Amino acid sequence: MDLTSLQSHSLFGGITADQIELIRPFFEERSFVTGDFIEREGERGSRIFFITKGSVEIIKKRKHREGFRQLLVLDEGETFGEMELIDIQPCAASVRAIEDTTTLTLSNRGLYEINKCSCQIFSILIMNLARDISRRLRIEDELLAEIEESR
Repeated sequence: MDLTSLQSHSLFGGITADQIELIRPFFEERSFVTGDFIEREGERGSRIFFITKGSVEIIKKRKHREGFRQLLVLDEGETFGEMELIDIQPCAASVRAIEDTTTLTLSNRGLYEINKCSCQIFSILIMNLARDISRRLRIEDELLAEIEESR
């Protein structure tokens, strides 16, 4: 696990290299080949994924037709699974590797262990997580507004 790749993620803003070393044991590296489903819509999710290499597509099942609709593509340095980490609900969409991809993951259990280890690091992670979710929500709000204007 590369310390530099963790520091490049917005979730770790304000966290020192020493603090990242302290929480490093709570992360797990996972690798996927092109076409692998990393998460599936409707299945239970409980972890956040940090893309350290490769890219993925976020896709949603079509309601009235077969297949999927691509919502967005995420690349190295980006994150997914934030909602499932917090609310422990089924995945809202599927995530599929569109090239060989390596991720670092943190489970909700790992997040709990970080809280026990250091309330300060936990607080920074939660604030950064809230900022990331808020940014994504703002983007979605803009997209919805554009769709409404085009009707």
